[in-house]
Amino acid sequence: MKNVYIIGTGLIGGSFALDIKALKSDVVIYGIDHNETHLNTALELGLIDKKATLEDVKYADLVVLAIPVNATLNLLPTVLNLVSEQGTVVDMGSTKAAICAIVENHPKRSQFLASHPIAGTEFSGPKAAHLGLFKNKTNIVCDVEKTDSKRSEEVINLFESIGMRIRHMNAKDHDKHIAYVSHLSHISSFMLGKTVIDKEKNESNIFDMAGSGFESTVRLAKSSPEMWTPIFQQNKANVIETLEEYIHNLNHFKSLMESDDFEAIRKEMKNTNHIKTILKGIS
Repeated sequence: MKNVYIIGTGLIGGSFALDIKALKSDVVIYGIDHNETHLNTALELGLIDKKATLEDVKYADLVVLAIPVNATLNLLPTVLNLVSEQGTVVDMGSTKAAICAIVENHPKRSQFLASHPIAGTEFSGPKAAHLGLFKNKTNIVCDVEKTDSKRSEEVINLFESIGMRIRHMNAKDHDKHIAYVSHLSHISSFMLGKTVIDKEKNESNIFDMAGSGFESTVRLAKSSPEMWTPIFQQNKANVIETLEEYIHNLNHFKSLMESDDFEAIRKEMKNTNHIKTILKGIS
């Protein structure tokens, strides 16, 4: 693996480039980005070695798509058309079913590996990229049986070399489960932030009175709407299902408050404390 092309030089693509450079000194990292400012910044920061164009992926050993999922949906078939027989294509998107479906019958389907590294921050762009972002994080690899085994093995070995744990799953199951553990938490954070902004018009009060609990809960509300709107769109059915369950639980909590049943509220919170056991050990 000598020539790696990163399409999307932001947080995920830039961090992955840094990890590869730290592992393999002889690899040349090429950056492709529709945002010329991002591309120049990535070059200045040393995330990439050279700038490239989409047509250049024909020279790639590995192409990594680290762009919003709607862009991946549009671009992935074209990238597969352009890569040579030696090239392997990987995406890093937070949805998988629609992306896998769009190339299901592509003649180079076996050259594509669908992955979702569960890593990131609320920040975006090349300046947010940093070495070690993926260490001790889970990477969900989907529909691996549809990828040439030698290619999948090589890429999975790369993921593991930078410290990732690998979990295999089919694309539809991925989207169903990720709606609960990732997509819902982002919606909750955005809407909590909106509620506070709508009700508390004095911004200084928000700043002065917000504690660490509020700050950590709304952290995800700083995330990029340009990235998350397409995620919600592609995973609409699963997201709506999770929202219905969440709204049901909120309404139930509200009804307990209205009936002054605070013992039931205490029990609800006590039962939910079990989440500490489930999440124990996650860095």
